[in-house]
Amino acid sequence: MSYSIKVIKKHEQITAAWTGGTTTQLAIYPEHAEYNKRNFLWRISTASIQDEQSLFTSLPDFWRKLMVIEGEVILEYEGSRKVGLKPYEQESFSGSWVTRSMGKVTDFNLITAAGCRGELEALFIKEGTSHEIDCHTEDVELSLVTEAFYCTEGRISFKINEDQSLWLEKGDFCVLSLRASLDKVNIRISHSGNESAAYVIRASIVS
Repeated sequence: MSYSIKVIKKHEQITAAWTGGTTTQLAIYPEHAEYNKRNFLWRISTASIQDEQSLFTSLPDFWRKLMVIEGEVILEYEGSRKVGLKPYEQESFSGSWVTRSMGKVTDFNLITAAGCRGELEALFIKEGTSHEIDCHTEDVELSLVTEAFYCTEGRISFKINEDQSLWLEKGDFCVLSLRASLDKVNIRISHSGNESAAYVIRASIVS
């Protein structure tokens, strides 16, 4: 098998407090890295901002991507520029900027160090439809490609290379890692619940 995959169900996730609410770390790389030591290349988490106004933790030398899951938020940078976000809208900004938020929301976060590239995408999977993703490392020799998925609504199933199947419900998370190789991994995501549609947030990282 040319890839590794890990599934973390909602009940297995650990939530901790931060200054503005709570946060749940879903994945960190390398796996032995610690967020507080800032010795990671990338980190994926969800957070609940419970205060009407809060100040983001300063993260010099890191880049942030934030996507709203529930609620609405206004981000204010350096006391000047403001950006408003609604569900499944995202923003990208430097961890060194003084960033304040206004509004109570639940969000999805990707933090990357220099040398890593990361993107977020919201996938809307209607009943009876599927979404296909081809993962490969042809253009990024000796790199690690990571595809991570967080189900925010409904229930979805994954078929990987037609030889492995798994499913995620609301709050479940999975991460697939592919080392440098000419092999390709095909992922087909399908709606598999009773609801008319499902939402999943995809994080794609090259490190």
